[in-house]
Amino acid sequence: MSPSDHPSPLLLTVNGRACGVDANARTALLHVLRNDLELNGPKFGCGLGECGACTVLIDGVAARSCVIPAGAAVGRQVTTLEGLGTLENPGTTQQAFIDCQAAQCGYCLNGMIMTVEALLRRNPRATEAQLRNELQHNLCRCGTHVEIMQAALRAVELRRPDIPRPGEVRA
Repeated sequence: MSPSDHPSPLLLTVNGRACGVDANARTALLHVLRNDLELNGPKFGCGLGECGACTVLIDGVAARSCVIPAGAAVGRQVTTLEGLGTLENPGTTQQAFIDCQAAQCGYCLNGMIMTVEALLRRNPRATEAQLRNELQHNLCRCGTHVEIMQAALRAVELRRPDIPRPGEVRA
């Protein structure tokens, strides 16, 4: 075992808080998030960065955490599904997927939600064509594509200031 194979302290910023982990800098970010930080939003799907189940935001950009070394995330802002909202107060993209019941098995949802979130942070008024283009590399094996597209379009609606969020009372 070479010296570079030994775990060393890494300081990551995940969901807005500093997290120190003892991990090899070459360990996949996904493994550090799930195993060390116990964040279960990102899923292990293919391990090749192809399916999207492991998607997180790094500095606001969708990234496949199964192929990114944890050391590459040092000094950057990492956001997981858990960082978008809470059970009591889901983020707008999460709420859109709840509203449209856009889940069957749910395995792909992390990637779908995080990919839509990244696009809407760049372009809150994304069109259906832009959403389709952004989601084309995320795999859903159970065929919930229609509901996922409805949820993506709903997420655009929920970002409009003139549309109240569920449970929101306006004067």
